[in-house]
Amino acid sequence: MSKRVALAGFLHETNTFAPSKATFAHFEQGGGYLPLSRGHEILPRCRGVNLGISGALAHAGREGWEIVPVLWTGAIPSAHVTRDAYESIAGEIVAGIAAAGRLDGVFLDLHGAMVAEHLDDGEGELIARIRRVVGADVPIAASLDLHGNTTGLMVEKADLLVAFRTYPHVDMAETGRRAAEGLAMLMKRGKPFAKAFRRLPYLIPIPWQCTGLEPARSLYAETAGLEGGEIASVSYWMGFPAADIAECGQSIVVYGETQQAADRAADHLYARVLASEGAFAGRAYEPDEGVREAIRIAGAARRPVVIADTQDNPGAGGDSDTTGMLRALLRNGAGNAAIGMIVDHQAARAAHAAGEGAEIAIALGGRSGVAGDAPLEGTFRVEKVVSGDLHATGPYYGGTHMNVGLSACLAIDGVKVVVATHKAQMADLAMYRFVGIEPTEKAILVNKSSVHFRADFEPIAETVLVCTAPGPMPLDPADLAWTRLAEGMRLSPNGPAYRRSVHPRTMEA
Repeated sequence: MSKRVALAGFLHETNTFAPSKATFAHFEQGGGYLPLSRGHEILPRCRGVNLGISGALAHAGREGWEIVPVLWTGAIPSAHVTRDAYESIAGEIVAGIAAAGRLDGVFLDLHGAMVAEHLDDGEGELIARIRRVVGADVPIAASLDLHGNTTGLMVEKADLLVAFRTYPHVDMAETGRRAAEGLAMLMKRGKPFAKAFRRLPYLIPIPWQCTGLEPARSLYAETAGLEGGEIASVSYWMGFPAADIAECGQSIVVYGETQQAADRAADHLYARVLASEGAFAGRAYEPDEGVREAIRIAGAARRPVVIADTQDNPGAGGDSDTTGMLRALLRNGAGNAAIGMIVDHQAARAAHAAGEGAEIAIALGGRSGVAGDAPLEGTFRVEKVVSGDLHATGPYYGGTHMNVGLSACLAIDGVKVVVATHKAQMADLAMYRFVGIEPTEKAILVNKSSVHFRADFEPIAETVLVCTAPGPMPLDPADLAWTRLAEGMRLSPNGPAYRRSVHPRTMEA
């Protein structure tokens, strides 16, 4: 008899320091994800897309499972998920699983760093609620983001947690496949694996977590190499270092045939990550310094110099509307440059109202209240207006169809600006092309992203620079106003330790 498996997904990466919360409407729209999908409408929408649910469904087809699709939704990173949104979505997932009848297993596509207004551990609470519904004997497996802040409750209530191994996340569908394969093993064996859970004592800045760079590249190769024999699954999370909760940070989970084997593998990987602490480092530029360096390199280059506007990355909770890097381009006379995306629905509407070829005097972006940032007042030429539909075919989005609302290409002093209505991380060449900008023909590209853009842009880039214009996601976690982090957690590699017991923001070197 075929196995009967319920599938559901609820994804959000929460920056508790960010300016804007995630409402139910944000999950309905989806941002860079699929729109909220229920029941059998999930199946055609996720086919061939780089998401955990897609890989799981492909594996389910090979296994001949009877699938019970419940609900899948995700919203672009932001501040907390509102209580109403969390309870509505979680409630619908739990009710759907409860109503599914006999189940042999449950597959969940989650992020791992969700914080709601009323809950620090969004995923742990969801898994616990599902566990109460299905009982102790039905295995629950979850696919999770590499940036998950994995909690003790998640490990306790789930039978298998499986993390991405790439950043940029080009293996989301593959991770879903691995998690579904593990679920198949659990259903066949009829008993859980032994578990070993370890938490690391330091945070890592987002740009230096890139798995194309050392030491992450070697650490993830070693993570994969530990599997086999008595070890069924090994996951290493570098964590999302902008969640002011006690369990924010890196972690390791190993599943094995015996507790001894699981502990041995977990301790080995823990020692390797601890020894690599000092290697998580890189060069970042101030805005003017970075633009001047880009202009210098571009003078002899045949390909674009790509700049990461890392501190306004919408993939880490930024609103994608700060103007610091645009100002630096203009101040330094960076001709033949483009920046995207600046999210400003007022500017997008004004461009559409004026029409292509018109000039509009507007105040662009800068409305998130970020210290050191403000709207940029100027006269822009409307180069192109579009509805906002685009097909992101690069390795990160992996074929996702999305709509970013009314959008336009605005030009000012040799710089072209992609303006959109809804947030989506600039991580695909199509996100320039849909407004008529050919990115390969630009001397300089400024992307509001930290790392994900590398998957599609590095092949066309002369080099990549990281810049730190004002934004809500500081490159260095030590710059955040922590109040609830774990006692003694180092706020950056070999950096100061957080001491909550002495004073909310006291740190010691």
